Amino acid sequence: MTASANVKALAFDVFGTVVDWRGGIAAEAARVAAARGVDGDWNGFALAWRAGYAPAMQRVRNGQLPWKTIDQLHRMNLDAILDAYGLGGLDEAARRELNRAWHRLPPWPDSVAGLTRLRQRFVITTLSNGNFALLTHMAKRAGLPWDCIISAELFNHYKPDPETYLGAARLLGIEPCELMLVAAHASDLRAARDQGCRTAYVPRPQEFGEHQPAEAYDPDEFDLVAGDFLDLADQLVQKIG
Repeated sequence: MTASANVKALAFDVFGTVVDWRGGIAAEAARVAAARGVDGDWNGFALAWRAGYAPAMQRVRNGQLPWKTIDQLHRMNLDAILDAYGLGGLDEAARRELNRAWHRLPPWPDSVAGLTRLRQRFVITTLSNGNFALLTHMAKRAGLPWDCIISAELFNHYKPDPETYLGAARLLGIEPCELMLVAAHASDLRAARDQGCRTAYVPRPQEFGEHQPAEAYDPDEFDLVAGDFLDLADQLVQKIG
């Protein structure tokens, strides 16, 4: 990474990159179901819930829906799948509480330690489609040591819209080339790169489960590829000194 010395801030994708949404959602759904005597495939439930994420955001982009936060889109998608998993009888309070499971997602084992190390040298922030309240509650519960929280909600645009990456750099008072996006999703990184940001790819092979194919990517298309956040910190220290 030839321009690594110019990086002043690291912006992190959150769902799948920093936290384990699949494991967290499956565990919460299993708990809710067990209390009601319902058996089911809760890993499948988590995947089904997440499957509505991108299509819902696209409906906002194309004007089919007005601007909605991720909490609101998650709730819409939750209501659409509950019947299929035997949870259609959940009342409003239970649905609201289950929807907030996204606020309580567990970090990957290296996340807190890796972020803590990276924070010693860089400003670290979220750059997530998650809404501001969701990201704040998640950070508080999981002990994620962000310097600040940047949410797509601040721009009324979802990633990968250019306004999100450029908006993050603007809020931080730096140029896009001084901002590095860290993500487990190549498409997110490519969109950031197209706006002039630096990129670090941190694959999370367990994000979608053991039997899901790995995302295709060319290591040379990103500035860094790291095994986890601790490895990312090591590489950045070596590059910058």
